[in-house]
This record gives sequence, C-alpha cells and structure tokens, in this order.
Amino acid sequence: MKLTFLGAAREVTGSSYLVEADGVRFLVDCGMFQGGRETRAKNCRAFAFDPRSIDFVILTHAHIDHSGLLPRLVALGFKGTIYTTRATCDLLAVMLPDSAHIQEKEAEYANLNRFRQDMARRRACPDPTSGQRDTAPLYTVAQAQASLKRLNPVDYDLEIAPHPQVRCTFRDAGHILGSAIVEVWVGEGSRHRKIVFSGDLGQPARPLLRDPTHIHDADYLLVESTYGDRDHKSMDATQDELVAAITDTIERKGGNVIIPAFAVGRTQDMLYLLADLTRQARIPKLSVFVDSPMATAATEITYRHMELLDAETHALMGRQGGAQYFRKLEFVEDVEESKALDRIKGGAVIISASGMCEAGRIKFHLRTNLPRRESTVLITGFQAAGTFGRRLVDGAKRVRLLGEDIPVRADLYTLGGLSAHADRTALLAWLGHFRSKPRKVFVVHGEDAVASGFATDLQTRFGWDATAPTPGLSVILD
Repeated sequence: MKLTFLGAAREVTGSSYLVEADGVRFLVDCGMFQGGRETRAKNCRAFAFDPRSIDFVILTHAHIDHSGLLPRLVALGFKGTIYTTRATCDLLAVMLPDSAHIQEKEAEYANLNRFRQDMARRRACPDPTSGQRDTAPLYTVAQAQASLKRLNPVDYDLEIAPHPQVRCTFRDAGHILGSAIVEVWVGEGSRHRKIVFSGDLGQPARPLLRDPTHIHDADYLLVESTYGDRDHKSMDATQDELVAAITDTIERKGGNVIIPAFAVGRTQDMLYLLADLTRQARIPKLSVFVDSPMATAATEITYRHMELLDAETHALMGRQGGAQYFRKLEFVEDVEESKALDRIKGGAVIISASGMCEAGRIKFHLRTNLPRRESTVLITGFQAAGTFGRRLVDGAKRVRLLGEDIPVRADLYTLGGLSAHADRTALLAWLGHFRSKPRKVFVVHGEDAVASGFATDLQTRFGWDATAPTPGLSVILD
C-alpha cells in the first residue's frame, strides 16, 4: 500500500492524500491551497495523477482547504463518488459554488488588469504581438455544480464499503458541522490495514458541537497539528476579552466591531457567544449584522442539523436561534445593503467572510474601519502564512487593500480561545486514548516547525514512530 502526501504537509492548507493498494486508488480530501500569490500555481498543478484513475474520494469536512479542488478534479475527468457526511453535503452545496464564484471574479479582475496594462504598453510602444494570455478561473460555478452530483451522504458511525477492498467509518470530529475523523480499512482478511485520518479535530468543551470521538487503534495514523505547539486561551479568558472588546468599542469609543469570520463554524460560534454574554448581562443587546450570504446559508443549515449540536446550544439558541438576545440580528444578502453598512459610524457588530480576510465582503468593511481609531477588528481564527489576516495579526501598520494604501489605526483583538482546532493539550489528550501503538504516525496540517516539533513530542511522550512528511512524499505501508 502506498500513501502520498499531496498537500497539508508542513503547511495548513491543501489537504489531500492519495492511497493506492490492491488495485484501488482513492483520495482522502481534495483541498485548495490558500494564502499568498504562489497558491494559484500550486492549485493548478495540484494533481500529480490522472483524475480519471481515482476510484472514489473520502472527504473529512467542508472547509475549502479540504474540499476546494473537488470541482477541478471532476472537471478534469474524475467519474467516481465522493463520500462524506450529510451535513457536509449540505454545506458543500453552498460553499463550492461560492468558491467558484470567487475564482471567476478573480480571473475577471486579473484579465481586466492585464488588459489595461497591455493597452498602456501598446500606447507606449505599439507591437501587435505583445500581450499576455487571459487567466482562466481554477473552475467555474457550472463545474462546481457538476461536482455536487458526485456526493454520496453518509451517516456517522455507519460502516460503508466504497470499494471491495475498502471499508470506512465516519466519526464526529467536533471541528465544524459534519466534520469527521475517518477510519479506513484497506485489504481483505488478515491482510487488511487500518488507517485513521483525523481530519481537523475540534477543541473539547466549545460552543455548538459535540467533542471529538475517541479512536482507540490504528495501524497508521495521520493527525493534524495546526496548534500542536501551543494551547488556546481558556473559554473564560476568551469571554472576558470579548466582553472587553465589545464594551470598549461600542460603549466607550462609539465605534464598530468588525469580525472576519469563517462562514461555517465561526460565524455560528460568535452568534452563540454574543447571545450567551447578553443573557448573562455582561454585554448590552447589540445590533449584529451577518454580512455573508454563505454564512447565512450555513447558519440555516446548522439549525437544520440540530441533532449534531450539543445540549448547551439547544438550551440557549432554541428555535429562534437566540434572536431574543439581540437588539437587532440582520442577515445581509443584498450587495447594496452590504455597502450601506460602511456608512454606520458606530454601534454595529459586523460579522463577515472570509475568515482570513482574503476575499469577500470583509475587505470592504476593513477598508472603511481599519483607519478608524474608534473601531476594532476582532480576529477569531487561525490566519495562515501569507494571508491578509496574518499581516494584521503580525502588526502591520499599513496595508494594501482593494487597490488602496490603508493605515491600520483600529484596535486589534485576537481571540485564540475560539479556534475550531484542538490545541496542543487537546491533541495529546485525544491521542492518549489510543490503546495500542500505531506502526507509524504522520503529523500533517501544521506549519513546518509546528508539525516537526509535534512529531518529536509524540516520539518523546508516547514512544511512537512519528514524522512530519514533506510535500509530495510517497511512503510504502506494509
């Protein structure tokens, strides 16, 4: 059996792993690389194989860094089935077309820019052979819609057989709605081997979702390490900081609170926390605007899958989604209504995508509010290297945004305790439930130093044979 690490190897995006054994070839995840200019080229050359040769895909969850290249895979000839949980299927129906729309718009913008440059160049030095080829989108909305037809919904804890040589079971990972740890058995009889793919593991005792399922054995294990080098703030400390940011901005300075938030997971977390803090009378009733059509759809999907949420969420949010705890809770769909939000000088909490500030409506709200000392930007999730959000977290004093040079005067808060990823302590606790030593552990989905360091920790703490694979590495599993 051969395992190839196509992405998320010493980095945190592009999750994809190719398994080949006994006449079967399948992928676990098919994610997009994100952050920085070089990622487009990486996404264009991501498939070091013929997509037509892949029998099926197992998908751990809907986040674009795990699912975002599925439309490209299908467009290039993949004819098999994509197995994932029911909630993930529902989320993908929103997220993949949205991703495609972004691809189309970015290609359109790049081509318009290039056309203007070419025209300026030709005026300076006429040459009919000059000019560059148009940029094509990574995939189109139509191709994203076509990929959705390949989805096959699977229930948690139900064993399926996507191929005569393969069995697998999806377990709740507690990361986002529908996220899964996947146990995969490859081969027959005494020759079978069990591989566990952790996907992205959630932090225990967090809002909305149940805790990650414990796994007890594996021949081979792939475990994420996004926060393998540090712990999150406690939920109490996180709530204290959120209260301080809200009251300082809204009540003292009279500004706005801008929250870049992942449409799936983090937006719903924030709504829960704001409702809960209002219920406790720790913050006033707020005017909250969720400015992301995808976040609106994801929130609706979340409440269609109430059976996957924890008991505390049921008690607080109920059938009305906690609306009674807000002065105003408005889900903004129309573009003109979105633009109108930037005319609000104070008193608004604006939750908008994307979570790493790379695309979407959040850019416009940041352009308006970053230069304002009375406003606050609340960072609520991991910011990958090379992203706009990472530049803010790293302390940039000026940023280039939507073609403008913008000074950063707004306050910046980073709420590390809201991460949907397990921190170091939680990762080690989850791994501590293994009752037998895996033959080999591969530490993935972490930046280079973090993944390598966490692999060393596993060697020291558990005596496991652990390593952080490099991009493109293929290993033979006995």
